[in-house]
Amino acid sequence: MSNIIVITAPSASGKTTLIKKYMSNHPNALFSVSYTTRAIRDGEVDGRDYYFIDVQKFEEMISEDLFIEWAKVHDNYYGTAISELEKANDNQVLILDIDIQGALYLKEKKIEAKYIFIEPPSIDSLKERLISRGSETEESIKLRLWNAKRELEYKDRFDIIIKNEDIDTAYRELENTINN
Repeated sequence: MSNIIVITAPSASGKTTLIKKYMSNHPNALFSVSYTTRAIRDGEVDGRDYYFIDVQKFEEMISEDLFIEWAKVHDNYYGTAISELEKANDNQVLILDIDIQGALYLKEKKIEAKYIFIEPPSIDSLKERLISRGSETEESIKLRLWNAKRELEYKDRFDIIIKNEDIDTAYRELENTINN
């Protein structure tokens, strides 16, 4: 069994909530902190949720081959540094919260991991969640919903699909998948 868990989902599918719940219940698990050029949201902490950097620094890291994967999503860069994969030992799981492009890239590169796709209950529920965040413009919501429809077409390429209709049920399924 691989100790790397790759979790992906369309924006606002509940992926971050599920991961945070898993992390709080499993102190032995490690979280791979990704880099991004997007603005920090209320409640996020630099170095815990993401490493928030500017475009110039991100592009320097690309040119220095410091990422195992990176992508431009919703007009921002996101990436996982190679050094993040070295965090976990045999007694720990390392959870990567990455976008669908990045997850598929890792799978194609034959990075040994469990690849989990969190599926939203519906596009309408995604729209409601994005609006309730209060951090999205009408334009960014349209872009994220358009991308979500496209991303859902790739769900069957993942090892496990967890439909997040009920957060507690989805969590139990995620926990069982990671722990077994």
